[in-house]
Amino acid sequence: MHLRPFQIGDERALHDVFYSAIHGLAAQHYSIAQLNAWAPATYNVSRWEARMQAIKPFVIERDEAIIAYADVQDDGLIDHFFVAASSAKQGVGKWLMQHMIITAKAKQIPKLHSHVSVTAQPFFERNGFTLVTRQEVTIRDVVLSNALMERAVSA
Repeated sequence: MHLRPFQIGDERALHDVFYSAIHGLAAQHYSIAQLNAWAPATYNVSRWEARMQAIKPFVIERDEAIIAYADVQDDGLIDHFFVAASSAKQGVGKWLMQHMIITAKAKQIPKLHSHVSVTAQPFFERNGFTLVTRQEVTIRDVVLSNALMERAVSA
């Protein structure tokens, strides 16, 4: 496995990871309607590309295929954190989270926070995040539950 910064041209592979993680892993906690609202089969490619280029995630590759990605913004927000369903529970997420924490330390970010799915909440808890509040978000007129979670970044 190899961890590297985002490169222009990664966008479609990142969407594949995003779609796989949601439909392959979050299906245990969300309805089909919620999954389809969150990650529809058809999407605005230009908007997705612009979003990935803006957040500049780190990616993990295995055998030259992207299997996970995550970002950490200057305000400590982890906006996207996704591991492909086929690579779940193999230490990929843990490695990626460790890199997010190292990156936050290097940028002198005191606290990380993220809007975490019900599915990902136990993973974030195992990585030192605590629940701030449960919340409901509306995506494409469909309500989904998630949690705002945070953790301090020690020096």
